[in-house]
Amino acid sequence: MRRRGSELSEHILLTAKDAFLELGFERTSMDVVAERAATSKRTLYAHFENKEKLYLAVIALVRRLFQDRLKSPADYAPDTADALVRFCGRLLEIVLWAPSLGMCRLTVAEVDRFPEGAANHYDAIFGAAHNRLATFLRERMDLGPKAAAEAADDLLGRILFPRWPRALFGIDKARGGDIDENRIGSDDLKQIRTTVAAFLKDRS
Repeated sequence: MRRRGSELSEHILLTAKDAFLELGFERTSMDVVAERAATSKRTLYAHFENKEKLYLAVIALVRRLFQDRLKSPADYAPDTADALVRFCGRLLEIVLWAPSLGMCRLTVAEVDRFPEGAANHYDAIFGAAHNRLATFLRERMDLGPKAAAEAADDLLGRILFPRWPRALFGIDKARGGDIDENRIGSDDLKQIRTTVAAFLKDRS
């Protein structure tokens, strides 16, 4: 059955994302995307006016996929500590995932050409995680907005540094495979549980 409408648009975006990750922005042509998506250039241009708009639409797709996967701390567990552990575990799992790291590298490489896209990508990952975490901490720890934001920064720093920058620069190997929506890696959770316990103790 042929894809149409929003289904076809989503298929094109996912195809384009993989092409941009593999080839980079310059080497990814609309011809390449059309061929890989098994559609015509005419159809591709009917959905996306040019390669620049296609790239920005891919950033918007990545934003939506990331936020859907991450959820909010309260979605993971009723207990505060366990919710924080699982939320941070999922965040770390996503940002260390090879396609996620590749998209970050691509965004940085194209920041001069697409500053708005880079800002949106940053907000999709770190802004969303920070805001959801700060909201949760504000409610569970009875913090004011500023204190909750500072606490969220503190915990994110403990979780992401130095693992994320080391992976981003290729010092540590990226995670391969797919992300299991129903399970978070147990090895990460053990270390994260220790980190969260220390964070909560420092904030008590």
